[in-house]
Amino acid sequence: MSSMKISRRTVMAGAAATATAGSLAAPSTASAQQAQDTLRCVMHSDLKIVDPIWTTAYITRNHGYMIYDTLLAMDAKGEIQPQMLQGYTVSDDKLTYDFTLRDGLLWHDNQPVTAEDCVASIKRWGAKDALGQTVLTFVASMTANSPKTFQIKLKEPTGLLIFALGKPSSNVPFMMPKRVAETDPNTQISDFTGSGPFRMVREEWRPGDKTVYVKFDGYKPRSEPPSGLAGGKVAKVNRVEWRAIADQQQAVNALLAGEIDLIEAPNHDLLPLLKADRSIKIVDWNPLGNQYTMRFNHAVKPFDNPKVRQAVLYALNQEDFLKATIGDPEYYKVCKAMFVCGTPLATDAGWEDKLESNFAKSRQLLQEAGYNREPIVLLHSTDLQVLTNLAPVAKGLLERGGFVVDMQSMDWQTVVARRVKKDPPAQGGWNAMLTSWVSADILNPVMAGFFNASGDKAAFGWPNDPEMEALRQRFARAGTLAEQKSIAEAVQRRCAEFPTHVHLGQWYLPGATRPNVSGWIPAPAPIMWNIEKGRGA
Repeated sequence: MSSMKISRRTVMAGAAATATAGSLAAPSTASAQQAQDTLRCVMHSDLKIVDPIWTTAYITRNHGYMIYDTLLAMDAKGEIQPQMLQGYTVSDDKLTYDFTLRDGLLWHDNQPVTAEDCVASIKRWGAKDALGQTVLTFVASMTANSPKTFQIKLKEPTGLLIFALGKPSSNVPFMMPKRVAETDPNTQISDFTGSGPFRMVREEWRPGDKTVYVKFDGYKPRSEPPSGLAGGKVAKVNRVEWRAIADQQQAVNALLAGEIDLIEAPNHDLLPLLKADRSIKIVDWNPLGNQYTMRFNHAVKPFDNPKVRQAVLYALNQEDFLKATIGDPEYYKVCKAMFVCGTPLATDAGWEDKLESNFAKSRQLLQEAGYNREPIVLLHSTDLQVLTNLAPVAKGLLERGGFVVDMQSMDWQTVVARRVKKDPPAQGGWNAMLTSWVSADILNPVMAGFFNASGDKAAFGWPNDPEMEALRQRFARAGTLAEQKSIAEAVQRRCAEFPTHVHLGQWYLPGATRPNVSGWIPAPAPIMWNIEKGRGA
């Protein structure tokens, strides 16, 4: 998997806009040096859930990259490199992997990172993550042989172990202290001790206001230059503040006025304003982009019926979602490839006649399925611009395709909390919700979480399809790219017959910074190491 060559989309760099000042002025008592040492950011969402194994929410993943570290990491070429590891060896029969930790790794409580911590962390991650679950089915044993070394023995070879331990996005296999990693994966952690380049200042964390991180002086970066999520993670500012500003216009005004330094995801309709101002830099930090997705709840009617889900595939089309949410075609792409256009596994197989808003076909399938016009409870996120318009578009298209839709509006964090409930829709449950995946999360059918069809062990939505699981297992055993392509095509065809979810197009969104901010590294997640802040501006 690490040999995949991904075509990259080049956006722009540099440019911007004028606007009146916002209301987020820095304290007048702050010295120039303090201001230079503090990076003030507005992220795409407020941080309320802080366990990156318990949830796939990207704001929590981003938090994870601030305070935790990983054994391996994906570089800018898509290749997996050692991170916390000094290195590893593989036996000739490809069944035994021996891992050695780097010297000098410390937790934020200044205790040494041990092999036992890593084994416990892999087990917790593997119990929750789709790719981790598959990989662990190949594992015969995991043992810590010394404080710095551990061994993984496989039952049979798989090419996915190293790729999995370097997985770039949700759920990321972050390392945690053994005492924390032994928390049930379905229970949120309450101890936020990490070993990453920053530590969280828990007493300053105020959901709805700000999250604060400070440089961890005990962190020992690798010697290599940073590349993607790999290489040296050098914290070049002493303090990072994530400011919670839900109003995007206010956030942009604050950036233009110099009251904040960075916006992770400015609204697409505000990009022309930012690009027109020469004091603002536009940064394409995620060249692979993202993919919109609708997820079905298979645990309750009517989406427990595959034919009802198939009707959705015929009712929807990607262009309507992309136009309503992104608007500018420069930042979106209609793409029927579930594993992302421009990648080795991209194919339209199975979807040639779908996602074309064939309402007659949708209504026909509903009639054949015996759909009784049960209301579809559709969760509508209202506070994230890149998601807000998705549910209204879905409601309109589904209704034209013969569905009755009950769209229920709430903020994104409420959606995240509600989507894990298996209660009937009338009792606080749900039937469908819309979200977005970073493209680096969905490059193959094992790592892409929504293809996991293992029932209660699957991600929210809980599809149960032994045929899909058999295909995913075959992919995990595949030894060549040709085999992987063939199996990925079969997975995509099966998803058209037994839909676990439906993909709604690719989209891209650059970030924006003040001119004195530099060093933002392109990666699947917005990472804060290597970013530095000069004087002025």
